[in-house]
Amino acid sequence: MRWLSIASVLSCLSPAVHADTPVNLSIPLGLPPLLIPAANPLTQEKIDLGRRLFMDRRLSHNNTHSCGMCHVPEQGFTSHELGAAVGVEGRSHRRNSPTMFNVGYQRSLFVDGREPHLEDQIWGPLLTRNEMDMPAIGYVVEKVRQLPEYKGMFEAAFNGSVTAERIGQAIASYERTLISGNSRFDRWHYGAEKNALNAKEQRGFQVFMGKGRCVTCHSVGEKSALFTDHKFHNTGLGWERSMFPERKTYRVQLAPTVFVDVKAEHLKSFEPPLADVGRYEITFNPKDSWAYKTPILRNVELTSPYMHDGSLQTLEEVVDFYDKGGIDNPEKSPLIVRLNLTPAEKTALVAFLKTLTGDNVSALVRDARTAPENLPIPDIDPSDTFMNQVNAGRP
Repeated sequence: MRWLSIASVLSCLSPAVHADTPVNLSIPLGLPPLLIPAANPLTQEKIDLGRRLFMDRRLSHNNTHSCGMCHVPEQGFTSHELGAAVGVEGRSHRRNSPTMFNVGYQRSLFVDGREPHLEDQIWGPLLTRNEMDMPAIGYVVEKVRQLPEYKGMFEAAFNGSVTAERIGQAIASYERTLISGNSRFDRWHYGAEKNALNAKEQRGFQVFMGKGRCVTCHSVGEKSALFTDHKFHNTGLGWERSMFPERKTYRVQLAPTVFVDVKAEHLKSFEPPLADVGRYEITFNPKDSWAYKTPILRNVELTSPYMHDGSLQTLEEVVDFYDKGGIDNPEKSPLIVRLNLTPAEKTALVAFLKTLTGDNVSALVRDARTAPENLPIPDIDPSDTFMNQVNAGRP
């Protein structure tokens, strides 16, 4: 009894209790099993911690930018306002913010596929100057360690203090919960619910699988469908943006969802777009020039704008782009060809794509917004605080 009393006192003095509460995600109809790494089993403590980190603006250098500001929950975990993302202090990015829906199924991360591990993916945005602009990995670790709102959370999730590895594991754990299926298409195609799709939508699926050739890259399996081949293809958009071929007019964005066509002679003094050679930047293989990863099409109605650069605003524009066979260039994928779809076929195809919205989107948005906002900003720079602590311990 004496030792039990001492143990009770010590447990009260402990800043946190390590509680591995396992979470078994329920896989919705239409999706395959989700692979969870053995080194990062899914627990409620890690999910809660990762959600808070995902939505915390203090993970940017100037305390203004969170993951959830480019991947806005209410906007399909992407951003409708801008084709290409904007980071801290309004710094431009080359690419569109991809949706986080079903990101746990991705075999590689980013549209160029440069990151194979979801646990490590976060360090790209955190450290990149035109995204969150953190100066170093250690700086991020020290900043999170010093924020009082995280006191005890890492100990509860990992039985240890803040580390770079644990930050990545926590955020990845939360992101793996963003699975969304059981769409009307799933209930019709995999659930034998005959009336889940109307005749027009069913016709659109036929176009998708046949004349439209969409299934060539956006795969549909016998028991599940992620609508991606996980490969990289050159459609011509990246080539056009990088090579900047002469045109009479260019589309210019003035404000969120506001575009105008400007004559070429009025743009001569403007800086050309940032070069982007796609997958080639990773492999250095010329055949990969301007090739970008095939996206998962689930919830595609909610994730505009489209393409790697966000240059197409609507699904109708996307269908028109592929119907014309993309944009010709030396390395264009041979899979991209002119389709000659009729207006009725295009309309049906768009109607089908809108049936891919999962039934739990609102629940995922509400869950994301349970993370606290407007948290207090540290008065002292984290690196200064750390050095003060080091110096205080020296003789």
